[in-house]
Amino acid sequence: MTGSASTEQTVRNFTANVQDALVSMQQVSRDVSVLKTDVESEVGYTIDTINNLLRRISDLNDTVSRAASQGRATGGATDLRMTAVEELASLIKVTVREMPDGRLNIETAGGVALVDKRLRQLSYPVGDGVDQPVYPPIDIRFVEEDGSMGPLTGERLDGPAIGGKLGGLIDLRDRALPAFGEEVGTLFGGLAETLNAVANASTTVPAPNRLEGRQSGMALTDRLGFTGRAVFAVTQTNGNLVARTTVDFSTLGAGATIGDAIAAINAGLGGAATATWNNGQLSITAAAPGNGVVIAQDPAQPSSRAGVGFSQFFGLNDIITSPRGTLVPPGFIGTDAHGFTTGETVELLVRDPNGRVVARQTLSPATGGTFNDLTTALNGGPLSAFGSFALDARGRMQFTPNAAIPTASVSITSDSTSRFGTGRSFASLMGLSGDNSGLNLAEVKPDVLATAQRLPLARFNLAATVGQPAIGAGDNRGATAFVDELARPVDLGRNRIVAMERYASLVLGRAGMDAAQAQDQLVDATARREDAVNRRDNFSGVNIDEELSQLVVLQNSYSAAARVMSTATEMYDTLIAMVG
Repeated sequence: MTGSASTEQTVRNFTANVQDALVSMQQVSRDVSVLKTDVESEVGYTIDTINNLLRRISDLNDTVSRAASQGRATGGATDLRMTAVEELASLIKVTVREMPDGRLNIETAGGVALVDKRLRQLSYPVGDGVDQPVYPPIDIRFVEEDGSMGPLTGERLDGPAIGGKLGGLIDLRDRALPAFGEEVGTLFGGLAETLNAVANASTTVPAPNRLEGRQSGMALTDRLGFTGRAVFAVTQTNGNLVARTTVDFSTLGAGATIGDAIAAINAGLGGAATATWNNGQLSITAAAPGNGVVIAQDPAQPSSRAGVGFSQFFGLNDIITSPRGTLVPPGFIGTDAHGFTTGETVELLVRDPNGRVVARQTLSPATGGTFNDLTTALNGGPLSAFGSFALDARGRMQFTPNAAIPTASVSITSDSTSRFGTGRSFASLMGLSGDNSGLNLAEVKPDVLATAQRLPLARFNLAATVGQPAIGAGDNRGATAFVDELARPVDLGRNRIVAMERYASLVLGRAGMDAAQAQDQLVDATARREDAVNRRDNFSGVNIDEELSQLVVLQNSYSAAARVMSTATEMYDTLIAMVG
């Protein structure tokens, strides 16, 4: 927002644009989910088609083998079999070997036998049309004499190495679509943090009577973890200052808790406003109905935990909300209590660069444990073969892949944890995946969207004393701050520090580039296929030009022979006439 930034129309346009951006990201997220279910359905159809082709090839193998052993022509059956093999090769990458008895042996690119003297079939459970975090592998089964499915061969097909249409579908389902969805979720998290940072450093005029925070997942007994200073003030409807206090969190002591910070706020405001805590949510309410509450950062030493200010950490003046998203890094350290109880579990898995699941682990926190305990459990489990876990500088759990598979990734398939009973889970707090950012239920606060005056644009006057104006209606410094903040780099985790404008361009640009590359690959593959078909036809099929030239030669030879026979007949008739 620039220019006449505080006008109602400008503010309405800004908040509407933010809401539109959220709705667009939510639609993209839903589209990714729908595409995954559509692709899964197509996987099932493709496997059915492959199985039908394998049966046909096996039956034609028997026909060709019997005809060859009896010295009969095999051309018709051979042509039908080749047509089936060609269609099969478009669905899955195969190796074809012709055997001495005329049969064709079919193997996958990985050497798994599908057809020899015994037929195999792909075995895959039909999905229920619901997006799943993990899909089952494709097993191989023998086929019994009566045509029914027999025992498992012990071999499986998995990943894009399957090739053909089936491999492409699996790559899209397991790698491309989840990766894009992850990026969209991360983009939302960064956008929410960026815009909420400005909102929490600003205030409306008049200030709201009550600031109600989001569910933070914290407890009163949690380590405070803040440095720097924040200003808490109460103002009248006209903006004049009623009371203020500056809380220097650094002086509260190394063992200070969130409860200690609340006590310091209440003591400093002397009853003009009261900070209360309700199972993870902080609220501050002015005592007089007409008064409002303002929170500001000290410019010299701003309050900070995990890189965000006090007001933003608890979501006291957010404009973007989500009932499922924490929206800020948690700022945990290893010795902090994890707050989960025995019996709660988190299911995690590691995927390789192709999207294949290579390891799974169930994390089972024990009551009274710390984040160090969780880190130790993760680094001692099956996932540790592919990377290591540690808390980063902003208190998020981060996974660093081993050098052998630098693009391996972690995802969470299920999570029953609830930190101190607040409803905030391990997945929503720890930032391991953009899927848990809370995008699907995010929105601009309804009151902000409906009323332009509810967007925080004014900044608190730190020089004001009691009775003097501390906030003014013409102050729109927060408006330019929204623009500036979008250009400021944000630490999104997983070694990504980038401005939101840049990151949005990267996400959308990468999607467009991937689509263009896929189209180019399709064109190249189609050209190679047509060339291969032409080479095959030239070797084993009918060359129309060559056959036409041979036909002309034969036609000319026939005409010459006819003339010789006509001449011979005439000579014979003449001879008979002379003798007779």
